[in-house]
Amino acid sequence: MIDDETPVLDNHLHLDPDNNRGIDAVRDFAHMGGTHMLVVNKPSWHLGVEADAGEDFRPVFERTIEIVADASDELEGRAWPVLGVHPGLISRLVDERGYAPDEAREIMQGGIDVAAEYVESGDALALKSGRPHYEVDDAVWDASNAVMRRAFEHGAELDCAVQLHAEGSEDLTEVTDWAEDVGLPAHRVVKHYAGGRLEGPIPSVISEKDGLELAAERGEPFLMETDYIDDPDRPGAVLGPKTVPRRVAWLLENGHDEAVRNAHVETPKRVYEIDTETTLERA
Repeated sequence: MIDDETPVLDNHLHLDPDNNRGIDAVRDFAHMGGTHMLVVNKPSWHLGVEADAGEDFRPVFERTIEIVADASDELEGRAWPVLGVHPGLISRLVDERGYAPDEAREIMQGGIDVAAEYVESGDALALKSGRPHYEVDDAVWDASNAVMRRAFEHGAELDCAVQLHAEGSEDLTEVTDWAEDVGLPAHRVVKHYAGGRLEGPIPSVISEKDGLELAAERGEPFLMETDYIDDPDRPGAVLGPKTVPRRVAWLLENGHDEAVRNAHVETPKRVYEIDTETTLERA
């Protein structure tokens, strides 16, 4: 049972403002006790944008900011936008649209530059970047790492977090070393879709029981997410919007009160400098 004073944050999900459930998914989350969410823009091509330059991402970011404002109206806490470029775009640019890896890198870095403008103005909370979680050739891998490094540079300049989409691993200290080399502390780097054990970035644990139990027992900083993708062709994928509140209730029922506070109060404050308690006004 979630009490009225417990914030419940989904650290990474997507909302489709026009083609699928959108705000109805937010209402499902709130109905189950969810209070806060970090909404990551959908991949640009999912919103009908085939980018050829950084400026082409702007409509994707603007539309995400709009639906985040609508989501906040439905929540007893609030939502924040996380903006950036999905690392899978590089394969679309190179394999389907004929760009060279270096050209794709420039387009994607341009998108990260535009996303950083929204963080600087206060319209977005954090950046999203990463690298493919599947096998690619060396040129694409190097270009992808260069895009990620650009996000770290902006994160350091703006003192904001960077959420990463990357390969599954229990040790990504190489990546946080790169972040620290440009002045972004390791605790500002978040690995989305993480398991319960991770060295380097803060794990944003996909909210399945085994991973959450491991994270709770470890006692290290962690976040919880669904990676809900709000895709009409894949309803409920990856996890449905009700999942994080249900898993919070399950953690509390099993005596993991400290882990819930870790994931929903302490770690969000450390990573993003957001206060999920003072922004919570349950009816």
